[in-house]
Amino acid sequence: MMRIVNLMEDTQGESSCSCEHGLCFYVETEKHKVLVDTGASALFLENAKKKNIDISTVDTVVITHGHYDHGGGLPFLFACNPNAKVYLQEEAYGEYYSLREDQPHYIGLDPQTKDNSQIVFVQGNLKIDNELFLLNEIEIRYPIPSANKRILKKDGEDYVEDDFRHEQCLIIKTEGKQILFAGCAHHGILNIMEQAVKDYGKEPDMVIGGFHMKKQEYSEQDRDDIVETAMKLKQYQTQFYTCHCTGEKPYEVMKSIMKDKLHYIHCGDEMQITGSRNDRTQKSDI
Repeated sequence: MMRIVNLMEDTQGESSCSCEHGLCFYVETEKHKVLVDTGASALFLENAKKKNIDISTVDTVVITHGHYDHGGGLPFLFACNPNAKVYLQEEAYGEYYSLREDQPHYIGLDPQTKDNSQIVFVQGNLKIDNELFLLNEIEIRYPIPSANKRILKKDGEDYVEDDFRHEQCLIIKTEGKQILFAGCAHHGILNIMEQAVKDYGKEPDMVIGGFHMKKQEYSEQDRDDIVETAMKLKQYQTQFYTCHCTGEKPYEVMKSIMKDKLHYIHCGDEMQITGSRNDRTQKSDI
């Protein structure tokens, strides 16, 4: 049986867990105890205690990309767990910024964590073992999220649009299932889905992550892209669990199209997966 617990997300779920802008999942498989991202602070550790999860026993950590809301908890992870291997793409410690009121604000990782001996830098795709796989080399066939345009990286003295070479997805194969953790899907969830099918020969049984559609204002083109994304995702047999950066309005539109193929994960939500089917017996509803 596979256990998946959300330890950090932007919205309140189980009342005992505190939420913040960030993302962190705990995943327990037959062979591993995994963290996918660490949220923005030490708050994921407090939620882990409330969910009776001992972070010191985690053996593998995957940081999906080099933003503080996904890797801001790294200093606190290192303090309580000196053994887990932490996988990041080589460019994860670049200088990344978000435009806020037309001014760049730093959103990258704490550079002081870069030289920790637990970090494993990765170039491209990687097979960690027979359960865990990192997906990075993603072909762009569909439009990437328009919200990406406000995310920049510093190149010398210039700010340029981030190409997200530092983003990676985690694929877990266990219990006869294939689960894909997409982080924020900055490459575009449709591109990630096609690449996963191409590289691994089947549709994921489950996809978990944000779709990076959240914006203050939506153009007509944005709305068309959201509808098209939902229509194409609906054609997969996959169950989608979204969160964090998808946005309330895009989620409502996609839910109206995808129906029971799309669900929202809140902070503290939990599910258990067996080899025969998705067992949605949770302590909090998703």
